[in-house]
Amino acid sequence: MKRILALILVAVLALSLAACGERSGKGSAGGGLIKVGIVNNPPSESGYRAANVADFERVFSEANGYKVSTYYSLKNDEQLNAAQQFITDGVDYLLISAAATDGWTNILENAKKAGIKVFLFDRMMNVDESLFEAAVISDMEAEGNMAVQWLVDQKLPEYNVVHIQGAMGSDAQIGRTKALDEQFAKGTMKCVVQQTATWDEATAKQIVESVINSGEKFNVIYAENDGMAKGAVAALDEAGITHGKDGEVVIMGFDCNKWALREVLAGNWNYDGQCSPFQADKIHEMIQALEKGEKLTEKIVINEERYFDCYTIKEEDIDKYGIGD
Repeated sequence: MKRILALILVAVLALSLAACGERSGKGSAGGGLIKVGIVNNPPSESGYRAANVADFERVFSEANGYKVSTYYSLKNDEQLNAAQQFITDGVDYLLISAAATDGWTNILENAKKAGIKVFLFDRMMNVDESLFEAAVISDMEAEGNMAVQWLVDQKLPEYNVVHIQGAMGSDAQIGRTKALDEQFAKGTMKCVVQQTATWDEATAKQIVESVINSGEKFNVIYAENDGMAKGAVAALDEAGITHGKDGEVVIMGFDCNKWALREVLAGNWNYDGQCSPFQADKIHEMIQALEKGEKLTEKIVINEERYFDCYTIKEEDIDKYGIGD
């Protein structure tokens, strides 16, 4: 009887050791699904974000070998809490598009201690590069530089700018604001108003309505995403103020939604700067390389982006580069 019990104990111990030897939830190591936690901004934020979320849902699916948990928020503190919960839950990979650039060091240090690999997407954050595997992002400062240089090149007699900002502290807002702030500081452009609409169309409309009602002179609206530009234009239309190619007010947006590019093609808007929402395939490729034991050769992957204006845009650009419907 003792011999039988001993054999049973040996068998149980062997099974336990075998189970411990597997990495729970790892696709290539344990035959299961790779556990991924995604922290992102909500799809309702903008057309850009809806396309970004759809792209990640397409790639990070059970069919592709992933078990995914996603948390959406525009608030950095809520994102931080969600990321920490994913770490506690023991995900294998943590993918983050940060609502704000600051405050992430401690979370990423916790992930590293737990053996969780971190990827940044869409936006950078102010952390040491050793704390993440790679970042697949847009260069928001380059987007802002490109837009402001285009505006300078228009050689307007004067520049009286209504600047509608995105969510304050986000990489997109900081990058798209910097070059314009430099023009304001030099006195080459006048800041009529600079106010955040937190990516929201209705709030942007209210900002422009307020400027119109004040009687302040302006001839440029620089909105940091397409939705806010749309809201601004609605306020102009209601007030009977012309805009676009042959209008009184220059309209500038970002993201290149298809509907926005159609406005540029029609001459109702002057400029739209591209911001690619498609990072999921590249991160998937990198994760698969890590799962095979390979080392990544790229740390910062910058999306190649361009702009479109009412003088040079073509119909085919809309289908090729536009996002959404």
